[in-house]
Amino acid sequence: MKLFKELYLYRELLKTSIKKEIRGKYKGSFLGVLWSFVNPLLMVLVYAIVFPYILKVQEDNYLIFLITATIPWTFFTTVISQGTTTIIANAGLIKKVYFPRAILPISVVTSGLINFLISCVIIFIFILISGIGFSFYLLFLPLIIIIEYIFSLAIVFILSAINVYIRDVEYITNFVIMMLFYATPILYSFTLIPERLRIIFDLNPMAHIINSYRDILYYQKMPNTLNIIVVGLSSTLLLIIGYGIFKKLERGFAEEV
Repeated sequence: MKLFKELYLYRELLKTSIKKEIRGKYKGSFLGVLWSFVNPLLMVLVYAIVFPYILKVQEDNYLIFLITATIPWTFFTTVISQGTTTIIANAGLIKKVYFPRAILPISVVTSGLINFLISCVIIFIFILISGIGFSFYLLFLPLIIIIEYIFSLAIVFILSAINVYIRDVEYITNFVIMMLFYATPILYSFTLIPERLRIIFDLNPMAHIINSYRDILYYQKMPNTLNIIVVGLSSTLLLIIGYGIFKKLERGFAEEV
């Protein structure tokens, strides 16, 4: 409750910080915020050429299969990468004035969410063009987005705080994200994973989140309810723990940065 009270008191700073994150990311570029469309689209097009035509992946509407997973994944990896260094990147501000430090990771993840929602236009356009269309299960999409937001924010709280004291965290995080990409059913279907290995993949929250996006948008079916509940509750618990770690470590931010 104290966090929400502080965010309300510093709401103007929060708004400004979110705007700065969005504008700063594309500052000086010709396309500006349009890169929110272009970046994931170019990446998806490369995969769409390499896998079905070169590696002979057999999947109907493979481009849509990719888009429904790649764009949500890009949201996650972008905010984790940027969020891990957000405290250090704002060292000057932290040393000069007091404000709730939690605003920094929240701004990164929220600006990433806004960019993701803009990028969702790509998904919807391609789904319509492909003839797949939409189903009733689209109503569950906001829930999955909220769960991914909560999970991402929890991770950013933890990593951004620890990275202030252990700078290697930034580089370890980039390596882990790269490995996690192949451990998440983005380029392939979850059904292709051997039964004996599925217990390992089940431990990956992003695997369930990506599967939920794909179930709703590509397969047009109800996502696994149990998985949604488990990932949603565990993400919320992780957010509480992550914020606790952040608050404990933030006392030394000004001295360490």
